[in-house]
Amino acid sequence: MGNRKIIAWLLLAVGLSLSMAFFWAVEFPQGLEAYLSREYYGQFGPLVISVELLIAGYYLLVGDEKTNFTLALFGFTALLDPIFDHLGLFDSLVPLYGTITLLVCGLLCLWLAFANPFKLKRLSYLTATISVVLGVLVEWFFNFP
Repeated sequence: MGNRKIIAWLLLAVGLSLSMAFFWAVEFPQGLEAYLSREYYGQFGPLVISVELLIAGYYLLVGDEKTNFTLALFGFTALLDPIFDHLGLFDSLVPLYGTITLLVCGLLCLWLAFANPFKLKRLSYLTATISVVLGVLVEWFFNFP
């Protein structure tokens, strides 16, 4: 098995583990009105980041042409969460173990996306910019007060 598939399986395993942990942390409220609140939807932010990791890992496993875009999207989203939290723009709901794990995976994914060691479709300036903008939008959607 090649390095690409080993890395992809590792990303998938981490993404699946974090997805399950973050899903179990979601508190489902009583009554219909609570489901329409901002606090309820904000709980899904960490889950969305881990699902992005799952998708990026899957695309890396199959060698899809969208791989580098999804790796960059996940990488920027994973890095922006603690950056925005540190800057005081919002309080991140990602626990410390998740933040550290997502940071390590995010840095790896950004390196894979921009260095393109597996000779997949290269990122253009436009797609790199779009991945940054989408990462910011994901963070603001789930964390904006």
